[in-house]
Amino acid sequence: MAPPVTVIGMGVSPDDLTRRQRSIIEAANILVGGKRLLAHFDHLTCQRRVVDRDLEGMGDFLHQKMPDHTIVVLTSGDPLFFGIGAFLVRRLGAERVHILPNVSTVAAGFARLGEPWQDVRVVSMHGRNHTGELLRHLAGGDTVAVYTDPAHGPSWLAGILVGNGFTDVSMCVLEQLGMQDERISRITPAQAQAMTFSDLNLVVLKPDPVRQTTPSLFPGMPDDRFAHEKGLITKAEVRAVSLSRLCLFDRAVFWDLGAGSGSVSIEAGLFINRGDIYTVEQKESRIRHIRENRSRFGIGNMQVIQTRLPAGMTDLPDPDRVFIGGGGKALADIIHMAADRLKPSGIIVINTVLIDNLTTATKTMEGLGFDVDMVQIQVNRATPMPFSHRLEAANPVWIITGCRP
Repeated sequence: MAPPVTVIGMGVSPDDLTRRQRSIIEAANILVGGKRLLAHFDHLTCQRRVVDRDLEGMGDFLHQKMPDHTIVVLTSGDPLFFGIGAFLVRRLGAERVHILPNVSTVAAGFARLGEPWQDVRVVSMHGRNHTGELLRHLAGGDTVAVYTDPAHGPSWLAGILVGNGFTDVSMCVLEQLGMQDERISRITPAQAQAMTFSDLNLVVLKPDPVRQTTPSLFPGMPDDRFAHEKGLITKAEVRAVSLSRLCLFDRAVFWDLGAGSGSVSIEAGLFINRGDIYTVEQKESRIRHIRENRSRFGIGNMQVIQTRLPAGMTDLPDPDRVFIGGGGKALADIIHMAADRLKPSGIIVINTVLIDNLTTATKTMEGLGFDVDMVQIQVNRATPMPFSHRLEAANPVWIITGCRP
């Protein structure tokens, strides 16, 4: 078996390297790492490989070279804390990777601030966009440490905060940690929007402790928690059952078609933090309600699209799950278009109170080869009377579920 590739975390600067780690680096035939990290070892005569966006190509290179070379991969921080270590273990096998960890950027950052971080939420925007997860943590009152990249830096992050109503969150930007030009800035999101920062930074976000936190989010919330046109909302009990039929999961792409108030999308945000939620509605008044609800509950990974269905669906990414709460006479066309785009093992859930749409939904999905199930929900709510209560019936609703085999 080929000797293992050694992955060394450099902490926040070469000063964090141990004597043992330095000796391993100096004995390497091949050094792999980012340009900034490799520059610290220009005095060594070994072969070098710069880490770029082609991680698979780098994995192939390591797999080819490791039988006959001593290879060291340099990473910043801790290789297994939002670092390249996890990729190398997956690509080469755990038995072929020897990891020597170091202090993480988050640990170093909070050490600079003199603050504990055992309860801090850590979110990475490095090469990804996890705004949904980020805003849900802030909405719950948590301090959040954010790894950034040049495309998702502090100014971009500040725009996300301002756009979602988190203007009272304090930002602490720690730039060039461990370097001679290290800088720590404590600013507001509005200030950060107009500033420029080093690409090498960590951002710590703290909600205002006296801020009224975002309302608790749970499946089947009372209808009055949402801004909506009177009666035009998926009712709480129906919403809870519909969400259970959707079988949502994190990282999913979810379409909510004919969204009304967006209540289903809002509660889908409980399950989809790192995926994408696309909420489609035709009427401007309802779009305003959807955006108000999105801001109220901090669903940062929810995009709102105003269009008349089935138009506009072609521009959305392929979904894992689709909820259709409206459609009218175009329901069959909407189902066909959604089914054409649905990923393997995807699920479509349709709510309707109309008998004709019940038939359309079941026949259309059966004709497309879906496994179809349906249930009718009849909710009766207690209404006060002078000496007791009576039950007041809501409209019965059909919930039709189509699962792609």
